[in-house]
Amino acid sequence: MTTERIESDPRVDPSTTSGEREALEQWLDFHRATLAGKCEGLDDAQLRTLSAPPSDLNLLGLVRHMAEVERGWFRRVLTGEDLGWIYSTEEDPDRDIHVTDEDTYEEAYATWQAEIAHARALAAPHGLDDLGVGKHRTGRTFNLRWIYLHMIEEYARHNGHADLIRERIDGATGD
Repeated sequence: MTTERIESDPRVDPSTTSGEREALEQWLDFHRATLAGKCEGLDDAQLRTLSAPPSDLNLLGLVRHMAEVERGWFRRVLTGEDLGWIYSTEEDPDRDIHVTDEDTYEEAYATWQAEIAHARALAAPHGLDDLGVGKHRTGRTFNLRWIYLHMIEEYARHNGHADLIRERIDGATGD
């Protein structure tokens, strides 16, 4: 396997002089675009490739997981929407990661992008210090600043996983 760099990079570098909210939103969007880029050009079978068995981690599962995470933090915790999970079930709480041959990137990507659109719309009227009206599974409340920071951390951690999985699939590397 030869190592190649992923050349197409649609990400926009966050500004080095923006204010706090703009910086948080830019970094979150940067990390969202990073995950999409790690999946670019791969077919569904490649996107289902496990990272390093026995781990179930795979790129398609990461996209589905992040759709769940976007929904959980912005729709449930920030605005208090009473929603079920998209993929996860009581029988399989990690069903977002546990993909099958029937699960497609087209569906997962569309769902993830819809959750991102909801997140942006729901966050827009709130200030960074505004507390979410919903509760996290721990029973705690969180302000929008904390949610943004956590989302950046969540994406950054999983983008590291995605980078290794992508390199395992076809040798492609990138930032």
